[in-house]
Amino acid sequence: MMIKNKENDQRSPKVLEIATLGGGCFWCLDPIFDELIGVEAVDVGYAGGAVADPSYQDVCSGTTGHAEVVQITFDPDLLSFGALLDVFFSVHDPTTLNRQGADIGSQYRSAIFYHNEEQRQTAEDIIRQIEDDGIWEEPIVTEVTPFSVFYAAEAYHQNYFRNNPNQGYCQAVINPKVTKFRKHYADRLKRG
Repeated sequence: MMIKNKENDQRSPKVLEIATLGGGCFWCLDPIFDELIGVEAVDVGYAGGAVADPSYQDVCSGTTGHAEVVQITFDPDLLSFGALLDVFFSVHDPTTLNRQGADIGSQYRSAIFYHNEEQRQTAEDIIRQIEDDGIWEEPIVTEVTPFSVFYAAEAYHQNYFRNNPNQGYCQAVINPKVTKFRKHYADRLKRG
């Protein structure tokens, strides 16, 4: 993906990359990745299924094969794919099959939908390193599969935490994750 640098069109274009990750409810991942230096955009949606243009209700039925995902547009000069995955593996449990906390179903699976061979290799290397280091007691079940198509979720799902900070799920589930993330990655957060 090539995007022209907005500051000065005579500079070389900024080259951005895309990462598509599933790690439970997309409402939880969206605010975390949106705060990282180098992330240009985060969109929530669905990937990895067999039904074209599914709705939230379709995906929640568990019959479409889709996972709830975040699609992250990032600047690899500021944030590598590997660094993105380091955050990813620290903010969800990659050892629970089709589940994150109270969210149960294949739509909540841990998944990396790689966009190129380099992303696939990086994902496999990081998973192997995490397992070798014994970070988790259980084996990692994160699927690493080729990206095919991303369907953006309905508008009310985009920036859900930012737009609904006092909603019960946001207070009970998302806010503690975001707070923990901000403490752990304070040096990697956007300012302002």
